[in-house]
Amino acid sequence: MPTAIIADDERLMRDQLRMRLEQVWPELDIVGEAKNGEEAVELVGQFKPDLTFLDIRMPGKTGMEAAAEIGDRSQIVFVTAYDQYAVEAFERGAVDYVLKPSEPERLKVTVERLKARLDKPGAVVNDSVTAMLSQLAEKIAAPKPKHLQWIQASIGSDLRMIPVEEILFFRSDEKYTCVQTEKFEALIRKPVRDLADELDPSLFWQIHRATLVNVNAIEGVTRDIRGRHLVLIKGRPEKLEVSRSFLHLFKQM
Repeated sequence: MPTAIIADDERLMRDQLRMRLEQVWPELDIVGEAKNGEEAVELVGQFKPDLTFLDIRMPGKTGMEAAAEIGDRSQIVFVTAYDQYAVEAFERGAVDYVLKPSEPERLKVTVERLKARLDKPGAVVNDSVTAMLSQLAEKIAAPKPKHLQWIQASIGSDLRMIPVEEILFFRSDEKYTCVQTEKFEALIRKPVRDLADELDPSLFWQIHRATLVNVNAIEGVTRDIRGRHLVLIKGRPEKLEVSRSFLHLFKQM
């Protein structure tokens, strides 16, 4: 049974990649997960996995730095959100890659490559690949987005990766938070107070202790007979109550 570790500083991305790999390659045994390059190198030494899935950009030791240190001890698979210059370079090099967010059909292609590569002995990171990675490092030196870009949510028995810009609003109850898009409703366990710290405040406004709304989804604000301010959502019947402490957000609307 082939073995692997996954290294990504975003837990949601690790969970999603693990889930996708279980779907398209059930024989693969994920023996460990790392949050950064240092942990990835340690896990390779500990478990000696056949494959190491490395996010390119991680705090501390980057995926490329970890790959250079891992060398030929494990087959390297880079996890990348850069599907232009980076993928173009990977297609020419001796390194496999997975795009973020990983989709089953595209992941199947990578898995077939990896299965074939596992049958061939030889070093993974040679001089030409190391030079290619060095060039890529210069191109992707821009700072990593500090806000959430995706939400992993449950829809029935399925998990879905939802781009945050597609979400109209979040609304929490005592146990779950509802994630509402134009097409569907999903559930997550993360409370609104945590989401408010991780989402871009210029895109999502907290209007209530239990509600976050996408600014681009706001149609207007009205008042009911009790004097409460309610946010109207484009194309939706819901009216979201605004707490007094958040009314200042709408003074110029």
